[in-house]
Amino acid sequence: MTEFSLPAFWAVIPAAGVGARMAADRPKQYLSLGGRTILEHSLGCFLDHPGLKGLVIALAAHDPYWPGLACATDSRIQRVDGGGERADSVLNALLHLHTLGAVEDDWVLVHDAARPNLSRGDLDTLLGELADDPVGGLLAVPARDTLKRVDKHGRVLETIDRSLIWQAYTPQMFRLGPLHRALADSLVADATITDEASAMEWAGQTPRLIEGRSDNIKVTRPEDLEWLRLRWANRR
Repeated sequence: MTEFSLPAFWAVIPAAGVGARMAADRPKQYLSLGGRTILEHSLGCFLDHPGLKGLVIALAAHDPYWPGLACATDSRIQRVDGGGERADSVLNALLHLHTLGAVEDDWVLVHDAARPNLSRGDLDTLLGELADDPVGGLLAVPARDTLKRVDKHGRVLETIDRSLIWQAYTPQMFRLGPLHRALADSLVADATITDEASAMEWAGQTPRLIEGRSDNIKVTRPEDLEWLRLRWANRR
């Protein structure tokens, strides 16, 4: 499937978190990486894609950093208030997509604000592989290390078959209507929802995993950011 036959899509970026584990002076998405903020890099792969119909970013209500970014004035980006949890922020963004003219069958890609190393190749692979999928899916990486299940004291109970375990990455790609209903219903039911795929699973769907690059990491701790800085420096 060529670039020009890939499906058009909307993008949603939940970016209302503070990233406490980074112990930084600002939310982690606003830390510097390669001359720009992490958030700008996370947005860039979508803003550079010809299939983008529009992007909604969910931010903390009084976020003082966003207005200072060059992309804050991009007409393709709409800002909404985020919620207390990721699912609340994504749901607010989906509601706003309806007001922008998005319809039930439109594809929506949800991507972590602190996942700045998404490659164009992975984005195109996700779009191409899921273009006609009845459910949708997500980028993921198969587990590489030996995995252990432990008890509450940290003692090993068993070794888990790692061939059955994948790490869930983003973007996660689902149609607007089903994703909206799954998130809304799961929140009403007080279900534990950690990402969009888990909401779809809760609704009885089976998202498809699309293998992506392992360096599409989420910046969670200081060593993650340092690893990316070193990796990017070696590209020059």
